[in-house]
Amino acid sequence: MTQINTKSQFKAKLRRPAVPGSDTQWAFVVLPKEVSATLPRRGRTTVAGTLNGHSFQAMLEPDGQLSHWLRLDQELLENAGAGIGDIATLEIMPLEQEPEPELPADLQAALAAAADALAVWHDTTTIARIDWIHWITSAKQAKTRAQRISNACDMLAGGKRRVCCFDQSGFYSKAFSAPKETD
Repeated sequence: MTQINTKSQFKAKLRRPAVPGSDTQWAFVVLPKEVSATLPRRGRTTVAGTLNGHSFQAMLEPDGQLSHWLRLDQELLENAGAGIGDIATLEIMPLEQEPEPELPADLQAALAAAADALAVWHDTTTIARIDWIHWITSAKQAKTRAQRISNACDMLAGGKRRVCCFDQSGFYSKAFSAPKETD
């Protein structure tokens, strides 16, 4: 992937999530607002970067405060010699072109059953597909997610190429936030 020539370097505390989920060995960093402001969009954005000099590629998530947060897996932490609570040096650079997002199985099945929706899906941009997926996967309940998939297929079949009324930054709706840090 080609990178945009806008490198940002900063130091940040590696934080432990209060609710880590099934994978208990990860950390996160909240980007400084001035670094986030250099990125091409307020929604999900893929970057190439380094953590204490060790390379990675990851998708930044919006934090609902017009910034982003970054999940760091255990393997990267170990390779970078970094641990929870450390102050680490990060360098990030947005990719010039977003990689194609992974299509969730339930959305893939729904699109496969709706030829008109699938045709428009394939005709949209990668950024639009990222936003559709983000809107669907950000649903907090299974019922809401299923409804969003149904609505997405209807909107796509009707020729709508972008998800409407979706604040991908979470700022206006307060839909997104960085994980809560453990004490």
